[in-house]
Amino acid sequence: MRAFVVEKYRQPLVLRDVPEPVVGDRDVLVRVEAAGLNQLDEKIRSGEFAQILPYELPVILGNDVAGTVIRVGRLVRRFQPGDRVFARPHDSRIGTFAERIAITEADLALVPARLSMVEAGSLPLVALTAWQALVERGKVGPGQKVLIHAGAGGVGAIAIQLAAHLGATVATTASAANADFVRSLGADTVIDYRAQDFAEELSGYDLVLDSLGGDNLERSLRVLKPGGRAIGISGPPDPAFAAERGMNPLLRLAITALSRKIRRQAKKLGVSYEFLFMHADGAQLGEIAALVDAGVLRPVVTKISPFAQVPEALAALAGGGGRGKSVITFAE
Repeated sequence: MRAFVVEKYRQPLVLRDVPEPVVGDRDVLVRVEAAGLNQLDEKIRSGEFAQILPYELPVILGNDVAGTVIRVGRLVRRFQPGDRVFARPHDSRIGTFAERIAITEADLALVPARLSMVEAGSLPLVALTAWQALVERGKVGPGQKVLIHAGAGGVGAIAIQLAAHLGATVATTASAANADFVRSLGADTVIDYRAQDFAEELSGYDLVLDSLGGDNLERSLRVLKPGGRAIGISGPPDPAFAAERGMNPLLRLAITALSRKIRRQAKKLGVSYEFLFMHADGAQLGEIAALVDAGVLRPVVTKISPFAQVPEALAALAGGGGRGKSVITFAE
């Protein structure tokens, strides 16, 4: 089986033959037909997340998949050979830049009937991130105000649609060239990040979804109303994340130190900050699929590349600033 492998951090991906996946009793073997590319893939390759995602190298890269079920483990009940499925595999079992992958049944969902495999392959990680930020944690509802940064990006494009569906008033940051695009997704207010300061323009928000970190995250705290929440997906990780992952005491102390500044700033302003590292969840993905089939959510795919061009596509993604998602495909 061919797969793109990280052999050493900060080194180019290597295409090589690897052993066939081991299919456990509750696993589903999937023939990969499409796989979304994510900033997380580049962060893993570069070693940026090595402390919080300590993979044993070499590791097959790839965090999104859409494909067809080849066979199932003896205890699997929800899927059968021939099913069209999609998933974000558990982070301990990534590896979608490969011809086949074994995925736990609980992490899978059926592909929405109206989607192609390429569209389905673009969705799992970004859609689950948006869902877990806005629904699971944020409990966003009618009358609330939500700021979503980088609205034209992979997470942002889905989060805008979801927040609008939940009844929130949505603001987003984007380039002037993408203003009409993000409005078409459901944004009520668009801040041109090149010409405007969102922290001066906006106030009284219930929730901010930040995908940029650093100064952008710090300034985001100022747009929140008292009791508001900033949810960051680029970090820094917080103590709750370290506890949830079962990190050792020394690493917990290091994680706590990383986020101390932003947590103190948030407390001073009467708001809160939390780090979100999305988790695999087939049930949530099923709810997302229902919204897709209902016409509430639509994937945004702007670039499709063949499997052989994974390294080049990932390098292009690392430059940032793109609209929607890039997807690789095994179609000949």
